[in-house]
Amino acid sequence: MSSEHAPSRKRLMLLGIGGLTLAALLVANGLAARTREAHAVDAWTERQSVPVVSFVVPTQSDQGNTLRLPARLEAWSNAAINARVSGYLKDWDADIGSHVQAGQVLAHIDSPELDQQLAQARARLAQQHASARIAQTTAARWQHLLTTHSVSQQEVDEKVSTAVAANADVQAANADYQRIVALEDYKTIRAPFSGTVTARNTDIGQLIKADDGGARPLFSLADTHRLRLYVPIPQNYASVVRPGMQVQLSVPEHPGQTYRATLLGDSTAVDPRSGTLLAQFIADNPDGALMPGDYADATLPVNNASGGLSIPASALIFRAKGTQVATLDRTGHVHLRDIHIAMDLGDRLIIDQGLKPADHVIDNPPDALRENDAVQLAYAGGDHAYKA
Repeated sequence: MSSEHAPSRKRLMLLGIGGLTLAALLVANGLAARTREAHAVDAWTERQSVPVVSFVVPTQSDQGNTLRLPARLEAWSNAAINARVSGYLKDWDADIGSHVQAGQVLAHIDSPELDQQLAQARARLAQQHASARIAQTTAARWQHLLTTHSVSQQEVDEKVSTAVAANADVQAANADYQRIVALEDYKTIRAPFSGTVTARNTDIGQLIKADDGGARPLFSLADTHRLRLYVPIPQNYASVVRPGMQVQLSVPEHPGQTYRATLLGDSTAVDPRSGTLLAQFIADNPDGALMPGDYADATLPVNNASGGLSIPASALIFRAKGTQVATLDRTGHVHLRDIHIAMDLGDRLIIDQGLKPADHVIDNPPDALRENDAVQLAYAGGDHAYKA
């Protein structure tokens, strides 16, 4: 029996050895494939960790540039018209949007109390005139009696003084009368200048109190045939303000249209709260397209006398070391440069220190970019491909 089972055991051993060998080969092949995949993942991860950047070449800025700043428009003349007498509004003749001329009637105020004050002042003035005439006549008679030594000098002096005081009372009464007559004129509200009524805050029968500081004005009037343009200019650019300069302005309600304004003057002082110099320009507005109180964009011409290099503002890096840009060398490594901004034109910067015309400045640099980092260029082989 043992001789018959010997070949079977041998075949089983051979089959076991072959199976183990096959399993070992499968495991080895799997491990090799996994190792290759791990190396591929590592390589891909390493490639992905290299930032992809694009660069720009600084351009020479010898010609003039422009500076765009927010501004506001105001009426050439603007008046809030309040009441100088108390009473009730009798009628009004001009509503919002009405174009009025200087001196044109806007409204009338009915003031019975003021009418009574005027009658009282007129009567008081007549009374003082009568008293003054009697005093002057009495003084003249006593002076005549003095020549006949019928009265004393003291009595004559008293009569003359009474006449002088009576004349002073006449002047005081006349001044009070003229004051009330002047107030009577304010019962008729007139336009102080030619312009457009921008507000009417009263109506017929409304009670009006004179000189009420907390009340709204009865009317608001604006002269809009030309407007004042106020532009706060940053201190760094105060030197661009010069006599006779002109600017272009635009307003949101008229997209694509520009208007011109000429410098009228400036504040000659920098506001410590905003660090700006307030410049005032005048803009003609014959067709009324521009409105007072409107927001505007003002574009100022800026001459860069010192030259300098122009780069996009998106290339700027703000870090603890100060203002920097990242440049790219021929080996594809990054170098951080300290720069000085001579002028900020909004979307572009004028650099007068720290850059050369041949430098390749990285645009929109990643936040994690550091000195001597390796980078790869976007759009390799395109118009802006980097050439070693």
